[in-house]
Amino acid sequence: MNQFDVPEIDYDRYTNRQLAMVPLAVLAAALAVIVGWWIVTGAPAALGMDFVGGTELRIQTTDSTDEIRGAFDEEVESISTVGGEENTYLVQFQSSDSEALAQQANDELEPAPDAEDGEVVSQESSIPPTFGQENQTLALWGLVIAFVGMSAIAFILFRTFVPSIAIVISAFSDVMIPLAVMNLAGIPLSLGTVAALLMLIGYSVDSDILLNNHILRRRGDFYESTRRAMNTGVTMTVTSIAAMAVMTVVATFFGIGLLSDIGLVLVVGLSADLMNTYMLNLSLLRWYKFEGVAR
Repeated sequence: MNQFDVPEIDYDRYTNRQLAMVPLAVLAAALAVIVGWWIVTGAPAALGMDFVGGTELRIQTTDSTDEIRGAFDEEVESISTVGGEENTYLVQFQSSDSEALAQQANDELEPAPDAEDGEVVSQESSIPPTFGQENQTLALWGLVIAFVGMSAIAFILFRTFVPSIAIVISAFSDVMIPLAVMNLAGIPLSLGTVAALLMLIGYSVDSDILLNNHILRRRGDFYESTRRAMNTGVTMTVTSIAAMAVMTVVATFFGIGLLSDIGLVLVVGLSADLMNTYMLNLSLLRWYKFEGVAR
């Protein structure tokens, strides 16, 4: 794999406190957003249909979005257009009575000229609330098990507190920052975005273990080892950010909402990983090597 020409950073210009201050301040702001959202809504993020249940209708109509909202007895949760398809919308409701909602749409809305069989509703899907609750439980356990497993691997590999806890804190921040951005950007928590958060734990562990391993187990000066780790780690992360950014743009253009949400979460999380790995983690490792128990 070709490597980027990573600019050399003069870390001697900054104290450990200065390096750690920025990522910790960003993490504190993210936690404030998540806690505030939790207090107001009762959940750490806006829950999508996968977790609360509901119905999604694919509607082909010449009516406006306001007319679509007025056609139903139930409150419409969201309306999104389908990229590349004129007069086609995805409409979501909290109600799981898909048959009644589909009947209302067909009765009240004007079908588009190219509507299938002249029907307004071309596709419908629903998730019962009980199934949504089960999805919540499974997703929560998945995140907990992944995080605990990652923490255990870090402590087994390095067997010392500071290098191991640096990996854990960085991974925690890599998940919390995009979760806060999801709240601010109006991206709901779904099975797809949970998968993206799980991927971020893996990305974080990869880059942090790479840095720790170069500094603690390879020969060479501290900054020389840091430079070697950055040449590989930054190349991998920036390449992933570029790929996810392209996916986000393309998915947004074609109206594939889930993929655009996943891509945005990964772009934010991977960008946070660069900051956490080469500022927060590095500051803790430098303290450990020169001022802590490793003296």
